[in-house]
Amino acid sequence: MKKVIIFLILSVIIISVKSQEILTPELLWKLGRVSDAQLSPDGKQILFGITYYDLKENKGNRDLYTISINGGNPFKVTDFKGSEFNGIWRPDGKKIGFLSAEGGSVQIWEMNPDGSNKNKITNIEEGINGFSYSPDMKNILFIKDVKLDKTVNDVYPDLPLANARIVDDLMYRHWDSWSDFSYSHIFYAPYQENSIGEPIDIMKNERFDSPLTPDGGLEQINWSPNGFMIAFTCKKLIGKEDAISTNSDIYIYHLDTKQTENISSSMLGYDMDPVFSTDSKKIVWSSMKTPAFESDKKRIMLYDLTTKQSTDLSANFDQSSSNFRWSNSNINLLYFISGINATYQVYSIDITTKKIEQLTNGWHDYTDIATNGNNIIGTKMTMSLPTEIFKIENTKTGLKETQITFTNKTILDKLALAKVESRWVTTTDNKKMLVWVILPPNFDKTKKYPALLYCQGGPQSAVSQFFSYRWNFQIMAANGYVIVAPNRRGLPTFGQEWNDEISQDYGGQNMNDYLTAIDTVSIEPFIDKNRMGAIGASYGGFSVYWLAGHHNKRFKAFIAHCGMFNFESWYGSTEEMWFANHDLGGAYWKKPTPKSYDFSPHKFVGNWDTPIMVIEGGNDFRIPYTEGMQAFNAAQLQGIPSRFLYFPEESHFVLKPQNSVLWQRVFFEWLDKYLK
Repeated sequence: MKKVIIFLILSVIIISVKSQEILTPELLWKLGRVSDAQLSPDGKQILFGITYYDLKENKGNRDLYTISINGGNPFKVTDFKGSEFNGIWRPDGKKIGFLSAEGGSVQIWEMNPDGSNKNKITNIEEGINGFSYSPDMKNILFIKDVKLDKTVNDVYPDLPLANARIVDDLMYRHWDSWSDFSYSHIFYAPYQENSIGEPIDIMKNERFDSPLTPDGGLEQINWSPNGFMIAFTCKKLIGKEDAISTNSDIYIYHLDTKQTENISSSMLGYDMDPVFSTDSKKIVWSSMKTPAFESDKKRIMLYDLTTKQSTDLSANFDQSSSNFRWSNSNINLLYFISGINATYQVYSIDITTKKIEQLTNGWHDYTDIATNGNNIIGTKMTMSLPTEIFKIENTKTGLKETQITFTNKTILDKLALAKVESRWVTTTDNKKMLVWVILPPNFDKTKKYPALLYCQGGPQSAVSQFFSYRWNFQIMAANGYVIVAPNRRGLPTFGQEWNDEISQDYGGQNMNDYLTAIDTVSIEPFIDKNRMGAIGASYGGFSVYWLAGHHNKRFKAFIAHCGMFNFESWYGSTEEMWFANHDLGGAYWKKPTPKSYDFSPHKFVGNWDTPIMVIEGGNDFRIPYTEGMQAFNAAQLQGIPSRFLYFPEESHFVLKPQNSVLWQRVFFEWLDKYLK
């Protein structure tokens, strides 16, 4: 009888395992993407957005939801045909404002907290890009593009069909877009329920952007709680000076005098994301010390509006800090997010003592936080969990994190997920390096698996607990691969020295770190050393090109996505010259030529001997697609099996649903051909 029972139990387990699905590209695009969680003024409700994608229609749609801070079922409060975004509570909690293009251009709408009584309250020509209420509810701030430059057709009106650009200075294109002859400006206008008054452009006639392009948002603009001031981020440089500098500043606009002051003029690196204290007497922001170094430590800079003095609160803290939120119950307490050992945690700092306390722990990434009274909420993800909302609270037994939303539970519960493990390995210079090892679902330690060395981009961007919709470790593992993901030299959350050790040393110690990681982990009995590949994007794509010329037959297949291949041609075609100057040491015509150019992968293509696939996006202006064409041509002309996957409408990232699924399919077709 015991044998029968055991047999039945084992049968149930086997059937259960077999009945579980694995994550596929198609399922990945069914997951809801949670973002922008906002606490209500009374601290009882959370407003947030979820984006769902329709693979067949090749597009997404975002709706707004509310949920109790104690959890429960989310309530959908918008139902327009298009997307709603920038959802925020009105300061009195009686309305929710949001942006929608319902009926035309993007405008500000308001509704009751239950989603009823939706009204469009603006009719701004050509629409707006973001907005916020002043805390005293007397004004509304919004962002709008203002055309200040002339097009070819403006200059030559008798040639209305001419299609060309005349360029006389740098930064004529950025990330994935050419200059549109417009600049993002901040406006504010008197507000009354259901309407606004005449807007005022606080940057009138200025050929600068706030927020900064291409990635800046409302986090770069902040109202003072008394409603008298607007703090904002702006880099007031143009052309070549803009292209070679990271010197953005923090400005304060005074509504009463209509005057603007620069409070960070002595600081020559990035200064961004200002946040006023609850009493409107102080302001903090993220500040980088080193000019033209985009990955310098982000300091917590505090400015006293009375004494006009700035203080670095994080001088003794060896990590970057971001997402600043003041406590509503303690005027001297500031919350923020920072990284440690390839995770992102919530911290607090007492601005009087500069004492920093880590509040959360675990293998996860907090991506944003919001506070109200004693309540803290945050959006959090792991390699096994897409972003969800969590509540962080103090209890008698210590700090407690409670998951509030379960957006993708129905799908995730059906999946057999990969197991994530960590290894601390010793590098060639006798330091310790964290390496994530992701094992296939239903892992069997008695089997041999093909392995992928994952090469991270950035180059200063941690291999943290991110859940990516592009380079997704769960999908890779679900296809039967062990993923080895090292936090090589140059990746943050391990102190600034570790972070800095990659600059002007692209082919140096960080490449040894990659090889140390794969050599160490591949000794483990479940990895087949004869079936290993290397993959990566951006700096990771460069890494793949470099390894292709130096791997000593470790790998049987490579995939490089949007990587630098020829440093000279890349320097001459990229747009953010501050990055190229800092990380390469300057231009290739500089005498003597910076040593970094010795690491250019194109100089080692004679050593290539392994199949390689190259992926590029036609609108990638950071690393133009011709870099990949050079690599593919070099492989083809040498008779090396190679493939070129080109997306004419994509940029550095492949973002359209069907393009993304195609990317995944071709990605695994290539790897499976040579590693299985």
